[in-house]
Amino acid sequence: MKKMMLIKSHHLKKQKVFFSALQKSHYSCGLILLCLAAPLSHAENISYAQAEQFLLENSYTTQTNNALNQASKLQAEAVKNIGLPRVDLNVRAYKFHTETDIPLNSVKNNLEQTLSQGVSERVDQWQTEQNIPSDITDPLKQGLTRGIHSGIGLIPDTANVILEDEVVRPTVSVMMPLYTGGLTTTTKHIANLKAERSQVDAKQQQDMQRFEIIQAYFNVQLQQQLLQASQTNLLAMQNHYDNALKIEKQGFISKGQRMQFEVARNNAERTQQSNLSNLHSAQFQLKNLLNKQNIEQLTTPLFVNKQQSQSLNQLLASYPETSNLVRKMHMDTQLAQQNVKMQNAAKKPTLFAFGEYSLDQDQNWIVGVAARYNLFSGIDKNKNVQAAELQRYATELMTARTQQEIENIIYKSYSELSTAQQSNQLLQQNEQAALENLRIQQLSFKEDMGTATQVIDAQNQLSLLKTEKAINAYKYVMSLASLLHSHGSIDQFKNYVNQSNTDYIR
Repeated sequence: MKKMMLIKSHHLKKQKVFFSALQKSHYSCGLILLCLAAPLSHAENISYAQAEQFLLENSYTTQTNNALNQASKLQAEAVKNIGLPRVDLNVRAYKFHTETDIPLNSVKNNLEQTLSQGVSERVDQWQTEQNIPSDITDPLKQGLTRGIHSGIGLIPDTANVILEDEVVRPTVSVMMPLYTGGLTTTTKHIANLKAERSQVDAKQQQDMQRFEIIQAYFNVQLQQQLLQASQTNLLAMQNHYDNALKIEKQGFISKGQRMQFEVARNNAERTQQSNLSNLHSAQFQLKNLLNKQNIEQLTTPLFVNKQQSQSLNQLLASYPETSNLVRKMHMDTQLAQQNVKMQNAAKKPTLFAFGEYSLDQDQNWIVGVAARYNLFSGIDKNKNVQAAELQRYATELMTARTQQEIENIIYKSYSELSTAQQSNQLLQQNEQAALENLRIQQLSFKEDMGTATQVIDAQNQLSLLKTEKAINAYKYVMSLASLLHSHGSIDQFKNYVNQSNTDYIR
């Protein structure tokens, strides 16, 4: 009996020592959490909506998209008047020297024949009018003909000609296409489509930035929750170990049992250090993404909406109108169709009017109409048309395949989102049960009906449930972001944060 009373006395003393250590551990936990929270009181607070707005207004991606979008608009405006006349001011300044030999044989022969014929006709006329005998006129003709031949023979057979001049000739030229086979109209349509596609591409890039900031922002919140849970667990395991050292000295447990607590404490410390490193990494990623180094406290916690505002069928039916990716691929199909028209236009003739007016003192001018049809250029235009049609067909197939992938992502994300909502309800119920179990174990310990290990295990189970709730909430947030991103309505994500029927993980 005396031995039993002595054991009971030691057991009561062990309970007092353990309970005192447990109180100290909770006090230390409060100090640590207070120290962690102290710097945040002087730091910049930023909500998710503020982070999203800051990223969309100041990121390098946004500035790049704005520049490309403006460039596409300017290119469309540049070809707006492509069908109007083209007017050019031309100035030609040149100096030339040329030297050539001109043959004169044909000129001499023609001249000799003309002169001889003229003399003969004149002598014959004179003979008729004066009634002169032929024995007088014939020798006269022969003599004159020989004289002409001799005179013409004095002219050289070739003449050397030298031409030199310096000219400055300003002109104004005009050319206006009358018919291009549809090339002018197609060029305008392509430029306008590219400008519209650039705007849609900019919206798609904004959606990607929203998804990126959701992932980075709420990953920091998740790592903070995990760090808090690991810190609480480390304090509990440290309390286990301290208590084991004391009761080992009193002979109530063996060295092996005490070393089990030491291993558990070391594992908890390793987990806490890993979570702290993960938190620092997540914070750096967020700050680097926003290019903002004074962010310390995030005011939007992890959350789970208890109800879904849209059904799966509604999302699958409406995404073709809301998805910027689908809209961009439809525009790619339209561009491919315009390319087919352009290749067909290259096979047709072109007709244009032209004119030129000289601005010098001569004031020469010319106007006209010209047509051009290429017979051979080394390029098979029919094969170009076939290639353009195949590209259009491939774009249509790629659009259809992309829609299949989007539907798969929507279905998968919606299923994961629903699973996270159900898990959140179950984890809440388990958390209530864990709180009640902790309360019961603490009361049992005070009444000497339970052990310290049971109290700490109950505390550990509660910490584990808090970790699972945070991880599940992060899964819900990312599933929601993936769902809205695929649907094309991720710009509505911030509206889900402030819904009335929502659980927040703090």
